[in-house]
Amino acid sequence: MATSTPVVPATPRPPRQPLRNLLHRLDLKGAPYAFVLPFFVVFGAFSLYPLLYTFWISLHRVELATLDTMEWQGLGNYTRLLEDDRFWNALANTFTIGVLSTVPQLLMALGLAHLLNYRLRGSAFFRVAALTPYATSVGAAALVFTMLFERDFGMINWALGLVGVENVDWENQKWPAQIAISSIVIWRWTGYNALLYLAAMQAIPRDRYEAAAIDGASRWQQFTRVTVPGIRATIVFTIVLSTIGATQLFGEPLIFGQGPNGVTGGADNQYQTLGLLLYEEGWRSYQMGRAATVAWAMFLLLVLVFVLYRVYRALARARVRASRSRTR
Repeated sequence: MATSTPVVPATPRPPRQPLRNLLHRLDLKGAPYAFVLPFFVVFGAFSLYPLLYTFWISLHRVELATLDTMEWQGLGNYTRLLEDDRFWNALANTFTIGVLSTVPQLLMALGLAHLLNYRLRGSAFFRVAALTPYATSVGAAALVFTMLFERDFGMINWALGLVGVENVDWENQKWPAQIAISSIVIWRWTGYNALLYLAAMQAIPRDRYEAAAIDGASRWQQFTRVTVPGIRATIVFTIVLSTIGATQLFGEPLIFGQGPNGVTGGADNQYQTLGLLLYEEGWRSYQMGRAATVAWAMFLLLVLVFVLYRVYRALARARVRASRSRTR
């Protein structure tokens, strides 16, 4: 009698998991974008949108009391700005105050960082002390320096009087006023830049200094040929930051000129910066369209500085490549 082979039921295949695979692919490809998305949301809301809206306002005649009423001007605000002597005066003052404050500030910061780079007793205290002016409010610092540079009872004129120098009218003369404002900026930012330089100096390998010392290099030669080239990127970074800060200089000259209710930029606009001109147009003359035009002029000025810097770097790299090709 024939026996029949039992039929073994086929093992069912596990069901596909399309949803799980889709989520896995999204996790691999979409997670990096999700991590950077908050930055772009904040940047778009608080940087890009105000920038574009300011440009839109600069193309209109808008008063502070009636911001919802705009009269189309096109590029009229820009042409009037270029014909305004106050703009060119503010631009020149911004440049001179920027030079007077940036050059001594970075040189002093470089020297201070070089001293702090040595092994000193209480080095942590000196580093914290160097950062203290940066943590001080700009309003408090400007008020103190305003009293120091007061014409009749200021400590600066008192010290100058000890050596036979007559009282200097720091506020009403152009160069003394700009020097006084620059001293506030120097006092506040020297320590901050010094700590940046110090961090970069400590990243330089010590064997470079040992090799330079073996070759007979003095302390000054080690500083100029090892330290400065080793922190060149940090120096460029501080120059860029100082240029941006000088272009946006506002609080120091405003308070030095007796505050919001006083004269902004001096009686003859002898220390009026672009930031003070923006404030005067928008919140004293109530012309928000012209104020937005000044703001965009400041932005375009920074873009121009950045482009010139990139061109300079490109030319420098081209010269380096050309010199290397000639040596080969």
